[in-house]
Amino acid sequence: MSLWTSLEPASTTVDPGGSATVRLRLRNTGDVVEEYRFEAVGSLAPWTAVEPQSLRLYPGTTGSVDLTFTPPRTPDATAGPNPYAVRITPTEHPEATTVPEGNVTITPFTEMRAELIPPTVKGRFRGRPKLAVDNLGNTKLTASVSGSDNGDQLSYDIHPGNVQIEPGRAAFVKTTLRPQQIIWFGSAEQRPYTLAVQRSGATPLDVEGTYVQRGFLPRWLVAFLSLLLALAIAFVMLWIAYKPQVRSTATEKHPDAVISTLPPSPSPSAGAPKAPSAEATAPPAATQQTDGAGAGGGGSEEEETEAPERTAATAVQQLAADDPSGRHICYRVHVAGQGWTDAVCDGETAGAEGKGKPIKAVNIAVSGTQGTSGGAFVHDPASANGTGHYPDPWSNAADGIDNYVGSTKKDAPNMLGFSVSVDGGKGAVCQSTYVHDDSWLGLECDEPGNGYDFTYAGTHDNESWIEAVRLTV
Repeated sequence: MSLWTSLEPASTTVDPGGSATVRLRLRNTGDVVEEYRFEAVGSLAPWTAVEPQSLRLYPGTTGSVDLTFTPPRTPDATAGPNPYAVRITPTEHPEATTVPEGNVTITPFTEMRAELIPPTVKGRFRGRPKLAVDNLGNTKLTASVSGSDNGDQLSYDIHPGNVQIEPGRAAFVKTTLRPQQIIWFGSAEQRPYTLAVQRSGATPLDVEGTYVQRGFLPRWLVAFLSLLLALAIAFVMLWIAYKPQVRSTATEKHPDAVISTLPPSPSPSAGAPKAPSAEATAPPAATQQTDGAGAGGGGSEEEETEAPERTAATAVQQLAADDPSGRHICYRVHVAGQGWTDAVCDGETAGAEGKGKPIKAVNIAVSGTQGTSGGAFVHDPASANGTGHYPDPWSNAADGIDNYVGSTKKDAPNMLGFSVSVDGGKGAVCQSTYVHDDSWLGLECDEPGNGYDFTYAGTHDNESWIEAVRLTV
């Protein structure tokens, strides 16, 4: 049995989001009737349609099938040459399978998205928003970031000033805003500003935000000091107006007058005065205290109480009080040998990246998302394929309530990663983790309603634990 094949053309070009068709011709050069089945293989197989999927040919006859390539307009459709192949399997002689190969060049496209986290920051001397830049194109993105505002009311410290982002990845740019003038008294003022993401030869992408500059002294303190000053002035004025006059009633003694200062002599019948008794002249004895507050430094002993622990729920409740209509996520991690870290929120780093200290547990709390769910994926010493496992069922918590995944026990296994989702379809949760002896993984988000109701942070490798994490909603 033999078969002749030909791809027309052998190489083609297609735009992401478009389509291109290649015709596969084949001839049955054997001497028996044969039915051929076709299957696309290779990296382009998910975006390749073969029509028809089978073809029956008599000896010496020729037929053809169409291969249609429809790569999506996403970072997965990598720009540049992409080889493909078609597996042709004869039904009567399956051992004589043929795999002709061709090449499809996917054209590049650039698309990016930028978002301020949070869009509004408040402060007296500085504000620290973060700019998240996502590369939604299929080529590497290189861009610079700069800041501006009307009237040059703010100065900008941007780090890094230039970013290079692989397709499908994101980068975070830290920005520090400082006002040119300090508001000592008065109410807060809003100062709009713009961060521009500039690509070479392209129009800048402007992201607008607001810096709310507060007064150095709060309004209530200014009012209190004003009232105190007014009372002090009023007291001084009253003292001056009603100062008491002191007059002396003593008179000058005349030089000729003789005034006796001796007491009158007692009459003989009155008798001599009695000397005061010792009891009358002795001072009263000090009263001895017999209660617990007596001498010797004893007051009542009060037990010292420790301040309550600041968990993720405590932190997110404070954010929700300041921003009731927004969505927030706060979290902290339990690091081996160190214990719980401070709670951080909305994309800040929790953990010690590059220190070799594995995470044992994660504490998460959200507001504005109708709760969160999660499960820890940990080291499995009994693994036969080099991956960890989920030891416990997922845990759930409502808005403002602590959710814990993992274990804080002394012999708890290292966390290789964890799954997390927000409930009720109220937005998406995004994550990035730092893996031991590796680097920060790219930003990944769940897609509620599209079959991806949770996102996984970390790896599945039994020896690659996570050391730090960033979360946003």
